[in-house]
Amino acid sequence: MISQKSIQEIREAAKVEDIVGEFVTLKKRGVNLIGLCPFHNEKTPSFTVSPAKNIYKCFGCGESGGPVNFVMDHENLTYPEALRYVAEKYSIEIDETVPSREALEERQRIDSLYLINEYAQKYFAKHLFETEDGKMIGLPYFKERGFNEDTIKKFGLGYAPKGYKNLTEKASKEGYKLESLKKAGITSQKGFDFFRDRMMFVIHNLTGKVIGFGGRTLSSDPKSPKYINTPESEIYIKNKSLYGIYFAKTAIRKADECILVEGYTDVISLHQSGIENTVASSGTSLTVGQIGLIKRYTPNIKILYDGDPAGIKAAMRGLDMVLEQDMNVKVVLLPDGEDPDSYLKKVGADAFKQYIQGNANDFILFKTQLLLDESANDPVKRASLIQDIIDSIAKVRDPIKRSVYLKECAVRLQTDEQILITAVNKILYRSLQKKQQQREAKEIRETAPPPTEFPGEAAPKEKTKTKGDTFQEKDIVRLIVEHGDKVFEGDTTVATYVLLNIEEVLEEFDDDICQKIITESYDLLRSKKPVEPQYFLNHQDTRIPDLAISLTHSPHEYSLNWEERLSNPMQTQPMPESNFKRDTIAGVSRFKFRKITRLCEKNQEKLKTAQDEKNTEELMHLLKIQQKLIQIREELGKEIGTVGAIKYK
Repeated sequence: MISQKSIQEIREAAKVEDIVGEFVTLKKRGVNLIGLCPFHNEKTPSFTVSPAKNIYKCFGCGESGGPVNFVMDHENLTYPEALRYVAEKYSIEIDETVPSREALEERQRIDSLYLINEYAQKYFAKHLFETEDGKMIGLPYFKERGFNEDTIKKFGLGYAPKGYKNLTEKASKEGYKLESLKKAGITSQKGFDFFRDRMMFVIHNLTGKVIGFGGRTLSSDPKSPKYINTPESEIYIKNKSLYGIYFAKTAIRKADECILVEGYTDVISLHQSGIENTVASSGTSLTVGQIGLIKRYTPNIKILYDGDPAGIKAAMRGLDMVLEQDMNVKVVLLPDGEDPDSYLKKVGADAFKQYIQGNANDFILFKTQLLLDESANDPVKRASLIQDIIDSIAKVRDPIKRSVYLKECAVRLQTDEQILITAVNKILYRSLQKKQQQREAKEIRETAPPPTEFPGEAAPKEKTKTKGDTFQEKDIVRLIVEHGDKVFEGDTTVATYVLLNIEEVLEEFDDDICQKIITESYDLLRSKKPVEPQYFLNHQDTRIPDLAISLTHSPHEYSLNWEERLSNPMQTQPMPESNFKRDTIAGVSRFKFRKITRLCEKNQEKLKTAQDEKNTEELMHLLKIQQKLIQIREELGKEIGTVGAIKYK
């Protein structure tokens, strides 16, 4: 477990502009930097990086955090992995403490799977280059495919020798447990080598760790499957893995496009020819998990198919889910009988690039034409075709794109555009109804009273808090988070001033997260620790940094050369970033005004009850309280310019 000292050192060293700048093109805008958000598809930049606050926030999709959070979300890493990534970038030596036994066992189990896969990869590579069978069988196969030695080593290709227990026995002798070898998928459940007499392709995760293998047989036996993959494990989940993604991610981001092919050799051939933004789904239809991996780097997918119409139709069935994920999909149909690997070898890299660029067709329009050709003049098939196209168009989230597709498809299908629009709207309406029903069912489940012990016994009703003061509560939190450590007056900080001035209404907070931030701020002050922004921005409860960033990071900013251009600096108050004292006084007054108003309302209810019960003593006591509350409220009202008082009978 990484020590708190090292975590603090990493956080202090990490600069958000350095980390984000590795993945996003940033441009200067005032005191901040701005770029296209890497977490969602956008054409107008809304992703803002604040070097001063060491945070980022997208005002389009809401993603936000600090340097370590960015690495976690963008590279799909765990928190410790992200810390190590940042530490390596800044050459920070990590001090690790001894974790709990459970955490240690969990980490050792996962680490052991990575170590076994790494061991197996080296074993297969060694047999490819250093054994007679590897030199006579394995290397010729790869070289016949046109792979040079540098490419073979880059992708970690290898050869699994013949024999039932070669790798299993060797690994066992070197200390690897048989049970772990089975969990990693290197050894079968019966104790034999899982891969035997096969050409080995290595599957990496986003960080380059080996998570599995694909093995191709050289046997002509029809009973032997052409390819087998590592069984799924804790580190290898097939529907969340893409072959070549580790080597392709930088090129995908740079090209703003991902080329998707079917097989391992297609990926390697294209990479070797300089087309490095290429990955493979390893023979499976695209899954939501795989689409998510691609979407981290680009919203644009270009899929290459060979010329087999039946195969294309089967493969396209799963592509509607790509549209649902708001991706832009183009399809390239290669010449009949060609696959990406063979066609690349035939025409060369330059001609191949020109071909896929010039023959890329929009998925929906390509699908429309393909089904039109298939239906010919059959009216029944044509009706089915129209419904199929409508179903696909309805998956498109962007209404402008939907309208363009409807107009274009109406022309191609020779159908009234309004009929298509009506049909799509019906699908969208049914989808919205279904989601609404699901939301209502969830709300009913969440708000249903707990079962009572005895039949017929009514469960006590739980009082629900009103949410009317959330704005003022968040404003108080903003003052604490953004300015808490700044000197308000003398030795008093903003945090001290705020907290001491709201003690009498502290229990009146409605928002749980705001309450938690205020409570922890009190604890920091009592421990004589500073109430600093980084405490909240790096908080382990992710709701706290999310709220802190949303409150302190605005999409708007004033121009740095505003004074120079207008030759008219502010005369009556400091510049915005230095005006926290006035901001704090006003914020506290507004907050107290709202809370005192609430206390007045509550006390008024007690007064009415005392009147109804003719409890004179209680009535007089409550009247004095009410008069005092109204006096405080009116004084606060004058401070903030609010007129009026609570009236009661």
